[in-house]
Amino acid sequence: MKFTEMPYERVDMEKACARIKELTEQFKAATSGEEQFEIHKKYYELMNEVNTMSTIAYIRQNVDTTDEFYNKEKDFYDEQTPIFYNLVVEYERAMYESPFRDYLVSVIGPVAFKNMELSLKANDEKLIPLQQEENALTSEYDNLIASAKIEWEGDTLNLSLLRPYLESPDREIRAKAWAKNNAFFEENAEKLDELYDKLVKNRTKQAQMLGYENYVELGYYRMGRNCYGQAEVENFRNQIKKYFVPFATKLHERRRQRLGLEKLSCIDGGVYFPQGNPTPIGTPEEIMANGQKMYSELSAETKEFFDFMMEGELFDVLGRKTKKAGGYMTYLPLYHAPFIFANFNGTSGDVDVITHECGHAFQGYLSGQDPIQEHADITMETAEIHSMSMEFFAEKWMELFFGDRADDYRSMHLEDAVAFIPYGCMVDEFQHIVYANPEMTPDERNAAWAKLEKEYRPHVDYTGYKRFEEGGFWQKQLHIYDMPFYYIDYCIAQTCAMEYKVMMDEDYKKAWESYLTLCKLSASDFFTNMIPQVGLVSPFEDGCIKDMVDKLEKRLV
Repeated sequence: MKFTEMPYERVDMEKACARIKELTEQFKAATSGEEQFEIHKKYYELMNEVNTMSTIAYIRQNVDTTDEFYNKEKDFYDEQTPIFYNLVVEYERAMYESPFRDYLVSVIGPVAFKNMELSLKANDEKLIPLQQEENALTSEYDNLIASAKIEWEGDTLNLSLLRPYLESPDREIRAKAWAKNNAFFEENAEKLDELYDKLVKNRTKQAQMLGYENYVELGYYRMGRNCYGQAEVENFRNQIKKYFVPFATKLHERRRQRLGLEKLSCIDGGVYFPQGNPTPIGTPEEIMANGQKMYSELSAETKEFFDFMMEGELFDVLGRKTKKAGGYMTYLPLYHAPFIFANFNGTSGDVDVITHECGHAFQGYLSGQDPIQEHADITMETAEIHSMSMEFFAEKWMELFFGDRADDYRSMHLEDAVAFIPYGCMVDEFQHIVYANPEMTPDERNAAWAKLEKEYRPHVDYTGYKRFEEGGFWQKQLHIYDMPFYYIDYCIAQTCAMEYKVMMDEDYKKAWESYLTLCKLSASDFFTNMIPQVGLVSPFEDGCIKDMVDKLEKRLV
């Protein structure tokens, strides 16, 4: 079924809540593990219905943030889903405490039960009003960012549509675009500070109501960190500071020379070649058609997946003025269908949608065929390996998208991946500082960000762009508002994706088979078990980052 043809009906939350309560009581009354698992299949049916309808509503609201009907539907789910999911936690508690748990573990797997443990630690009925407020605050931030109206040569652009000018080969155009970008965040600084202040205090209060000192521990539980913790993440970040930052700085210096500049400014951060970055050739429709050709040649599995996506019109990728910023993959369980949302804007990022988001969607398509639905509950660092590695596997086909500048794209892509890791670690450390010190003022938060910039990105110079110069650049990063502690997952995953890059350069077939195995493992095992199982080295392991830098330096410097 095509996405536009999928019927939508608001979930009757009273009935859904009554149903989950009924299933919980039936589950508790069951006299065997086998009987409990049959009830659990009915739980799958209920969750599929609720998740599909709410996801359709969210997608359609994101597609047009001015749509009055779907704005009301999104507001409804923002308010009602915390109530429903609190009852889901009680169902999971019954599973976790089942006298037949050994049987259930043998069917569903140990990861699901560890995730239940984390969920029980992260949720409580008394948090519902705060969670509703949190949802409303993140929606307010999203809508504020989406509402940007930037006057540009007789046209009005949002932040997504401004991006091509931020990366223009003409430095004067870049400077003008950055000034417009900075002006939006300067004009809205007070509101952005207010929203984040409310979010930090809200999340801190949730944590304290559950007995935690601050939100950091609760944030880790909510991110599903089921096999590593703060110590491992801090060790990873420290390795990045020690080995990756100097390496990335060398690449920025090489880029400065390539661009013929005396000094790099923030306006040069996204530009890799004096003639400008490689941009896709062809229309959006041709990009999609070339994506279909690429995936048909990559493997039988990817051909089946992409054909399914195209036939179901499971993409919304054209940039529009009233569309939510950003991009993502989500999943519609009733239809076993991934869905990709993005904003094409004429930059290489359009092709990244066809590689990165399709990496997520391909794995979602595979895991959707697993009858044990808990196996689809992958943690985010694993999910991002699927997407970031697919970017590298797809590089063989870049002539389709960039013509004679395919090699430029490949060089840019690898350099950009290296440059990203310090930034992502900076975002993570910033959040650890903020949530460990929830009473920080907006100025103190900006000062903390500015200090981290010097540690992780010493080459960046914001001179002339007041809001960013005073440390406000972090407010552009929606994850900081919407998904606390998510961002480090990108860095962990990027490290693993680079391992795949090294592996595929030596033996492409072996690397692809390893990747396919990882996708199919999904969440049937823990991240720290799966990584060595498929022949990769854990990013938490001492020496992993240094070895990675040594191998990359031979390629790039």
